[in-house]
Amino acid sequence: GDPLKVKVNKLTSIKTQLPYSYYSLPFCTPEKIVDSAENLGEVLRGDRIENSPYAFTMQEPQLCTVLCRIMIDAKTAKQFKEKIDDEYRVNMILDNLPLVVPIKRLDQASNTVYQLGYHIGLKGQYAGNKEEKYFIHNHLAFTVKYHRDLQTGSSRIVGFEVKPYSIKHEYEGKWSEKTRLTTCDPHTKRIVVNSNTPLEVEVNKEIIFSYDVEYQESDVKWASRWDSYLLMSDDQIHWFSIVNSLMIVLFLTGMVAMIMLRTLYRDISKYNELETQEEALEETGWKLVHGDVFRPPSNSDLLCVYVGTGVQFLGMVLVTMIFAVLGFLSPSNRGGLMTAMLLLWVSMGIFAGYASTNLYKMFKGAEWKKIAAKTAFMFPAIVFVTFFVLNALIWGQKSSGAVPFGTMFALVFLWFGISVPLVIVGGYVGFKKPAMEDPVKTNKIPRQIPEQAWYMNPIFSILIGGILPFGAVFIELFFILTSIWLNQFYYMFGFLFLVFIILLITCAEITIVLCYFQLCSEDYKWWWRSYLTSGSSALYLFFYAAFYFFTKLEITKLVSGLLYFGYMLIASYAFFVLTGTIGFYACFCFTRLIYSSLKID
Repeated sequence: GDPLKVKVNKLTSIKTQLPYSYYSLPFCTPEKIVDSAENLGEVLRGDRIENSPYAFTMQEPQLCTVLCRIMIDAKTAKQFKEKIDDEYRVNMILDNLPLVVPIKRLDQASNTVYQLGYHIGLKGQYAGNKEEKYFIHNHLAFTVKYHRDLQTGSSRIVGFEVKPYSIKHEYEGKWSEKTRLTTCDPHTKRIVVNSNTPLEVEVNKEIIFSYDVEYQESDVKWASRWDSYLLMSDDQIHWFSIVNSLMIVLFLTGMVAMIMLRTLYRDISKYNELETQEEALEETGWKLVHGDVFRPPSNSDLLCVYVGTGVQFLGMVLVTMIFAVLGFLSPSNRGGLMTAMLLLWVSMGIFAGYASTNLYKMFKGAEWKKIAAKTAFMFPAIVFVTFFVLNALIWGQKSSGAVPFGTMFALVFLWFGISVPLVIVGGYVGFKKPAMEDPVKTNKIPRQIPEQAWYMNPIFSILIGGILPFGAVFIELFFILTSIWLNQFYYMFGFLFLVFIILLITCAEITIVLCYFQLCSEDYKWWWRSYLTSGSSALYLFFYAAFYFFTKLEITKLVSGLLYFGYMLIASYAFFVLTGTIGFYACFCFTRLIYSSLKID
């Protein structure tokens, strides 16, 4: 007998990717529209949760309840038709569960799949007629599933489903509040079971919205009510992708181990036994460049900034993943993932400042404040400008996905109020710490780099280096893109964590292998090259996103296309910073290790 509050969320479409608020279309409204409080993540996702005129009472079924009647003018008809054309879906929420449409599948063992939200309407033709008509879903048959707790006797909601119908309601006489429908009347046992007499969207015609509610007892416990939403039917492909990635990792690990053991052990022992000066002159490969290998690179300031930003990113991703794997960021907490990532990004600023100024001090730099400021502003500024431009585009479409001014202000505050001071503090600490000593002395005069073979050309080896890290993650990437752009839940955080660890190892190892080959051919400029080698996987990521856009998505609008590529550009840039930093640190530790084992007077 308790009243149940049904809330309405945004209208979504996978064809346009532009969400709209529910009441942007002339649906039935409650007396007063009240916004629900939303967290930062929800606002950024474009969720607009409001109350609705649907009145449910627990375990009291309703048949043919009339919600309201509206007359359609030309403007309204055009709005409905546009939204039906773009395949918009209505999202609702009951007790924090999203509304789903169960779809029977004949080919799968678990024959029901759930689609989030119901379509506003559909296009079709009458038999024997070529002209396309627009039909609106005006009758909703809701099913509320509940689980009865035997000890307390109370019930909890564990499912919220709907079957939408389009029906041309009829009634006798003139319309009033108490009019009974002849097409749907509980007294004469007439209920809506199909859309055989659909309601067309026409100018100067009426639409009568009605609904049924039935209650079904369910065996699903309240704690596991999300399982049916999150059940992914294809676990095997994830395992396949992980085995595939592990093969890459094993191959690379073998190469690294071989380099480490064979070459280094033999080379170092031989070099340290060299007594005579003549023999020392004949040494080849990486030992020849020991006097130049720690010479600071050109644009060393920029490298410090990028390494700092990468450390900030790595920290954010690691902590977010750990939280997600432990189950803190379940999809029932809408926007939780987004909020967590933002707050973590901001608080990891202290490590960014530390990493960048400490490296800067190693390059004998003196102006640490400049470096800390660049680290605090460069990456966020580029992302913020891109985000701002995209937001202006969404705003121009009057979509609810546009971030309101207040939220923009909150984001700027997070950046300037928390992130920037933390980066400066980290920078101060990092610069106060003594810099690492180089294991070998650097010569005064830089040595000449001999002519390189074609396959050691920087561009070629950088592009080759990006293929393997990308290959390790691309299957998981497909699922992530699908969950973002096709409105599905992503809940494979365990797999994702494994894949992320594999990505870390692959980036580190491919960089070490290529760096070793580079030093063996007496090319000592490894600083930037190590960063770009693994970072180039971001280029492949962007190409894959473009491939996904043209093969899997049905986006036709220009604005939606720009949005997609804008957001994927930000994602690829972030991926570049992340993978580049991993590669850089791997190579950094590797060079220090091999040169510190040489005995050079």
